[in-house]
Amino acid sequence: MSRSPVRFDTAWQAALDHAQQAAAQFGMDVVVTRDVLGRACLLIDDRRSPLAPDDPAVVALAAAFTSATRPFTGLEPLLFGDKLFAPELYFDADDRVEVTPRRATGTGSGSVHVLERTVIGTDWARSTPAPSAGASRRRDRRVALYGFKGGVGRTTATAVLARYLAGTGRCVLVVDLDLESPGVSNLLEDPAGIPLHGIVDHLIEGGVGNADDLELVARSSALPFRGNGEVWLAPAGGSPLEGEPYDYLAKLNRIYSDLAGLNPGDGDRRFAARLEEAIAACEDQVTELSRPPDVVLLDSRAGMHDIAAVTLTHLSGLALLFAVDNPSTWEGYKMLFTQWQRRPALARELRERLRIVAAMFHSAGDAKRLPALRDRAQELFATTLYDQLDTDEDGTDDERDELYHPPLEDDDAPHAPIPILFGNDLVGLDPLRSRDWPELPFVEAAYRTFTTTVERLLPPPHPAPERS
Repeated sequence: MSRSPVRFDTAWQAALDHAQQAAAQFGMDVVVTRDVLGRACLLIDDRRSPLAPDDPAVVALAAAFTSATRPFTGLEPLLFGDKLFAPELYFDADDRVEVTPRRATGTGSGSVHVLERTVIGTDWARSTPAPSAGASRRRDRRVALYGFKGGVGRTTATAVLARYLAGTGRCVLVVDLDLESPGVSNLLEDPAGIPLHGIVDHLIEGGVGNADDLELVARSSALPFRGNGEVWLAPAGGSPLEGEPYDYLAKLNRIYSDLAGLNPGDGDRRFAARLEEAIAACEDQVTELSRPPDVVLLDSRAGMHDIAAVTLTHLSGLALLFAVDNPSTWEGYKMLFTQWQRRPALARELRERLRIVAAMFHSAGDAKRLPALRDRAQELFATTLYDQLDTDEDGTDDERDELYHPPLEDDDAPHAPIPILFGNDLVGLDPLRSRDWPELPFVEAAYRTFTTTVERLLPPPHPAPERS
């Protein structure tokens, strides 16, 4: 009888099990790596006490590991720190994820860490470095608008929110991060007003140290609002001068990889850091041309893409998660939240920055739907990102009070849905033909609760500059 094939998930669990066995058997730290094809190998840190490759215990471990993980076995099942050219790139990498801590017991056991070596996807679970004071102030003014599923009205909501906030006197910057399917630019500016360069240009040029003097932002002239506010646009791609070449797709295909430093001692060149630099450059340009942005709206790509991962985990101080009450939405967010749940420090950092948006919520005849959506959202948060309530009555009141687990009725909790109403009049709306569309009564009615609630969650505008 033939052996059942080893699948991706089974192989990975086997690799983790063998890593823990090796850490306990040799008393050494072990890093489990997985490459772009999903193939795993064990790196054993034997720099202080080198292991012999022909040691029977080593040979047995290699054979057992290979048998349990094939065809997802690395080209070298076991690698040893004493033989690696630059072992610190693995054993001291700042994006390692701890699985088992080192135990200093009588027998001793090394730690086990995971180090993913992939093209995309690692940023969902990558811890956010502690930002500097300046970076933290920038992040607090950024709002990510994200939907696990597309087609839920996220981009239109971005434009409506930008117009509303500008109407309160704020300076608003909208950054189009839906790089595979740009759209918000068309709602904010006529094609002739798009700047020469976009976010993809900064990511490409910045990768080779050539990002100075890019024209990245333009003031919106197509979005009506009253007052002294401003709306600025940073598009996904630029609008070059007539006759100049511009290959958007070629740039898009090259932006996501983490890069090595251009020179010795260069700082972080990972995709997340480069995207942060691009957005900061846009903010700086608005400041130079007018005034510091009071709020930055990040129109993120939908789905499990690295753009969305970086936007939610690294770039934003508030993340609006668009949801419609159907199984695919909740299964999608459950996959995402479960990734964060496995990294408790990351989960604690993110959860209070999240808010559910009840997208496309019908206002007529749906009195029971919003409470039902709240129930499902609270259940999702309660089983993943909220602290688990201990049913053991031995815990003290102080210990229970320290747990973060907002009740269902808490209107300020992450799970409390912010509704956007939906009507048939919105279906045939063509913003390109009717530039006054945000001022239409049914549009204002549909988004009123959404815009006013988000405004309440934002930091106050920058103080007005003193007149000399």
